[in-house]
Amino acid sequence: MMAPEALNLGFELHILAEGPDVSAARCVPDAPVGDYKDLETLREFAKGKDVVTFDHEHVPNDFLTTLINEGVNIQPRPAALIHAQDKLVMREAIERLGLPNPLWAKVEDVEALIAFGEKAGWPIVLKTPRGGYDGKGVRMLDNAQDAKDAADWFANGPLLAEDKVDFSRELSALVARTPSGEAKAWPVVHTIQVDGVCDEVIAPAQDIDDATAATAANAALRIAEEFGVTGVMAAELFETPGVGAGFVINELAMRPHNTGHWTMNGSVTSQFEQHLRAVLDLPLGETSALGVTVMKNYLGGANQDLYSAFQAALAAAPEVKVHAYGKSVRPGRKIGHVNIVANAGQSVDELRSQANKVAALIRDGADATV
Repeated sequence: MMAPEALNLGFELHILAEGPDVSAARCVPDAPVGDYKDLETLREFAKGKDVVTFDHEHVPNDFLTTLINEGVNIQPRPAALIHAQDKLVMREAIERLGLPNPLWAKVEDVEALIAFGEKAGWPIVLKTPRGGYDGKGVRMLDNAQDAKDAADWFANGPLLAEDKVDFSRELSALVARTPSGEAKAWPVVHTIQVDGVCDEVIAPAQDIDDATAATAANAALRIAEEFGVTGVMAAELFETPGVGAGFVINELAMRPHNTGHWTMNGSVTSQFEQHLRAVLDLPLGETSALGVTVMKNYLGGANQDLYSAFQAALAAAPEVKVHAYGKSVRPGRKIGHVNIVANAGQSVDELRSQANKVAALIRDGADATV
């Protein structure tokens, strides 16, 4: 998704691919295969590049520091990236900045976990500090027995325990920042999660208090500034109307993010173009919305031949923009998304209906009942 934006700007994009058949390698001519957890592979890949950036947060921080010391331009820097890699580091930093955090604790054993549960009040949330995403590495605990049953989670070290926040909906505040300090925010959006995975995004979030939206965007901008973030950053939030700031911060991601895919059709500047501009320290693009937009993910389902459904899907709603990732189909795997921007008079419910219709046709096949 970054490749077309690089092409439009005349940039030469290179990808370190995990395998020869990954979807990114189909659209980037220079896509050597290598292991991002191998320093020598990273060193070889970085040679001659103006900047090295990421599409996930799992590259070892000590390797990035080594490359920086060898003169490689890494963006975002490891000191910022650690806040997206390690949830305990993030929670400590958010607290230090005085921004909205849920009640939380670093717990090193079952006894400490039970003590936190008794203090916070059950249920609570247990998270692995590193590696979790899309609901992975997260466990809900309803009582002390559930805490005891989670004893094996401590095998790799301390864990993060959090109060289960009573929230009305989930939000996302997406921002971008350059190394020289220019920063811009997109409108705060409403994200709808299903089984721990982002399912839909409504942009901008509807019926949100103006002060809450402004405070949330400013919190994300402050995090980006204080942590020295470069590129795109998403702050995932829980909305808590009438309580505190009206939201608490859930997690951070320092890369183009699923909750920002709506920007591909619904914003003056997409998150992918903005990320390229940001890491190269170029002036940032305008981030205003072109109208109310709905983004709908589609996961792997019954239909193995996605393109066999395109005739019906594209005819069903010509105003819907389809973004297919070129990935093999597996149940539950994100394999694409669709965007629809409102025409005059269209309601959010109409947009969601059209987006869901097209996504279902692609996911389940042209004979799907929608």
